[in-house]
Amino acid sequence: MESLIKSQHAQQKQAGHSGKTPGTEIIPATTGLTMSSDESMMLKLIQQTHSPDAREVQVRGLLSLVEDILDRATLDSDDSNASMLPLPTDDKLMQSSMMSVLDCVSYAIDRVACEIAYKSLTGSDAHEITMSVFEHLSSFHWDGKLVLTLAAFALNYGEFWLLVQFYSKNQLAKSLAMLKLVPVQNRVTLESVSHGLNDLIREMKSVTACVVELSELPGRYITLDDPQLSRIISTIPIAVYWTIRSIVACISQINMITAMGHEMMNTQMDSWETSMLANKLKNIHDHLAETLRLCYRHIEKERSRESLKMLHSLFDTTHIDNMKILTALIHPKNHIMPLQDGLTKRKVHLDVLRRKTVLLLISDLNILQDELSIFEQIYTESRSSLLGVDGKSHMPYEVVWVPIVDPIEDYERSPNLQKKFEALRAPMPWYTVDSPKLVERYVVEFMRERWHFMNKPILVVLDPQGNEASLNALHMIWIWGTEAFPFTRAREEELWRRETFTLNLIVDGIDAVIFNWINPENYIFLYGGDDLDWIRRFTMAAKATAKDSNVKLEMAYVGKRNHSHREQFRRISEAVRAENLSHSWAEPALMWFFWARLESMLYSKIQLGKSDDHDEVMQGIKKILSYDKLGGWALLSKGAEIVMITHGVIERTVTVYDRTWKTHVPTKGYTKAMYDHHHDEVLRETGHPCAHFDFHITARSGRIPEKMNCFECHRPMEKYISFACCHDEKLLDQDENYNF
Repeated sequence: MESLIKSQHAQQKQAGHSGKTPGTEIIPATTGLTMSSDESMMLKLIQQTHSPDAREVQVRGLLSLVEDILDRATLDSDDSNASMLPLPTDDKLMQSSMMSVLDCVSYAIDRVACEIAYKSLTGSDAHEITMSVFEHLSSFHWDGKLVLTLAAFALNYGEFWLLVQFYSKNQLAKSLAMLKLVPVQNRVTLESVSHGLNDLIREMKSVTACVVELSELPGRYITLDDPQLSRIISTIPIAVYWTIRSIVACISQINMITAMGHEMMNTQMDSWETSMLANKLKNIHDHLAETLRLCYRHIEKERSRESLKMLHSLFDTTHIDNMKILTALIHPKNHIMPLQDGLTKRKVHLDVLRRKTVLLLISDLNILQDELSIFEQIYTESRSSLLGVDGKSHMPYEVVWVPIVDPIEDYERSPNLQKKFEALRAPMPWYTVDSPKLVERYVVEFMRERWHFMNKPILVVLDPQGNEASLNALHMIWIWGTEAFPFTRAREEELWRRETFTLNLIVDGIDAVIFNWINPENYIFLYGGDDLDWIRRFTMAAKATAKDSNVKLEMAYVGKRNHSHREQFRRISEAVRAENLSHSWAEPALMWFFWARLESMLYSKIQLGKSDDHDEVMQGIKKILSYDKLGGWALLSKGAEIVMITHGVIERTVTVYDRTWKTHVPTKGYTKAMYDHHHDEVLRETGHPCAHFDFHITARSGRIPEKMNCFECHRPMEKYISFACCHDEKLLDQDENYNF
């Protein structure tokens, strides 16, 4: 594949980019190296020397060898550190691979080394020597010129330090050092060489590595259509120039020491030039590194876009089983066992899910414990009910938790998030993806696009062939549990045909105590709110009316929909039980489940496209959810039959019992007398409150209706967008809501 820098030379010979349509901007206009006027003129001179041919140099392998030499030669004054550097893992393999590379370029390396050494000794100007190097290497690409010149420096510098290190150990090294006038016995001079050049050599290597990386960028994703990128790449010759210029300075310094020999014994190296060049290269490296970062980000986006497109295509294709789909979602390369079995806590292969219905529980790490608790209870009961005579569960489906951390870098940097993940999955009895890192970024994007995942939990159902049976079956699970299997739209419609709006539907599967109250002789009040004084007045007055009317009345406090104020409702619930005001749940999870089921019924009806004006369930649920926004509310039933749902003024209705509707109870009955007075007298005075609904932004996936009619006046409701911030358990969550 043609590299970016090589394609740049070809484009420079063309008439320009005027006939091409610019692509997506990769590099912001503020990024890049700023050239002085002198450098602009110098760039033209450098480009005149540049005439690359078709030869290819394996610069990456050669650069690795050169870096190894410089890492071992650029040492502190304590040369024993050389033995502490890691050796190449396979010396024979390295030699074999490098021989073919060096056969092609060894002449060029030797020629450049001799050219710089000779001209620096004859007093030639550094710029003149640098331009001479460009002339000698005119047939190589920019990355080749730079790596070959750095290799020439490694020959010179590596030999210098090799003689220093072996001077006291090897007679040959000692004799050669004396012949070349290497000041091996002058520690001051050696330290001056090492400390004086270390910073500059480090920057030379860094800039070279960046230039090589830029040359390796795939032209498939990175092109010079982007004007800013084209401008930055056009400055690569300047980066190469200053790096070669720095190499010339280093070789000149070494040659000066060896040429003057013992005359240099008591002098320090002049650090001004090396310091200036090191700062220059650092500035160049910072710009190139930022360019690389932006290019890699762009490449990742492009590759993600391709993978995302392929994933969509995969889901639109028919398969014989679900393995291709599951592998694409949660089986990155080289990860053979991406799942953990929740029961055995062992890692397992995706094959355990082959040709099974798979429920993907997708969530971030802020999933509510209440939600997990109820889901686990439903899952465990289902598993227990399907135990065979062999003691094994014969569940027709499997659950897999897919944890999402976006961006994944947050997870990699945060031990707290890692601990949180482990704490969440530890009690889960179902399969879990072994790490959030196994869910690729484009898979998360796919889930957001196709399944409308927005961090709140969703339950995507894939049938045994990998087809999407449901984009979110959580609402079916909350309403009917595993009876909703196989969680298809047809099954959902079938289950709704069996249902009527009764108290059985409202409390089914939540609380056996309330469910056991349901018989034709019992009157039942479900009520909610966050005003304890209102609760006291309402419950005491309601119980007094029942006692006086000689009817059996049961009452249950169900809290409020806003579970973010969990601690407040826990205190109210404790007070209700302590003062014997009514029945109330000790487990906050049950309160959460009650409201989750009501919301799920509403969402289910909306997704099925039911007309809310004529749907009894929709009308009833809308009343409860709307009145809950106002404060206190109550639902009255006789047995399973729901008599009325009303807001907080019900407290006034039961309070005036003795003065008003008490006399009608013997003739009309308890519920009829209460209902008539409430609607004919109390509501006539107080009026009907505004209807109000909140749909969380995460309910976008087909659950937010385009329009909604008021359940009181049946006129179209107005639509708003609001923001809410709830602070519970020291967690701050910003929620966006659609309000009607």
